[in-house]
Amino acid sequence: SPYAFKVCRIEPENNIHMVLEAFANFSAFPLVMVGNWSNSEYSRGLKKKYSSNSNLILLDPIYDQRELNILRSNCTVYIHGHSAGGTNPSLVEAMYLGLPVFAYDVNFNRATTEGKARYFHSESELLSMLQQVKPEEREALGREMKTIANRRYTWPAIAQRYRFVLN
Repeated sequence: SPYAFKVCRIEPENNIHMVLEAFANFSAFPLVMVGNWSNSEYSRGLKKKYSSNSNLILLDPIYDQRELNILRSNCTVYIHGHSAGGTNPSLVEAMYLGLPVFAYDVNFNRATTEGKARYFHSESELLSMLQQVKPEEREALGREMKTIANRRYTWPAIAQRYRFVLN
């Protein structure tokens, strides 16, 4: 059955509260979120507030990459709420798997996805996207993400960029 997926550190700059609130008000499919729920007051508070919501499946960290990839590769949409940092490995991994990406709207998420993902600034924008983006649009978005990942995030492509910078 369909579900959305997010894996991250449970920190305010990853907009966990925004993503959870959007899915708390969305019933078409659940959100499976993997993270460190016992790491801080923020994460413990969110888990306490949202763990009884049947549309939210809050899992503790999964360090087995194979298990994580099984969960990730079978989701309907990948939610990326990071608002600090740069090119994020979990975002690139989701793109490689051909997942449609709904990302928090900051310049480095736009750069990583070449401006082709769907972007949100708020819980209401994310909720609206979840309600309005049709399955065929999600599938096309996933194909686009995979194309970008295959072109930009391979070892030969990265090595070529390093050679350019170092010369």
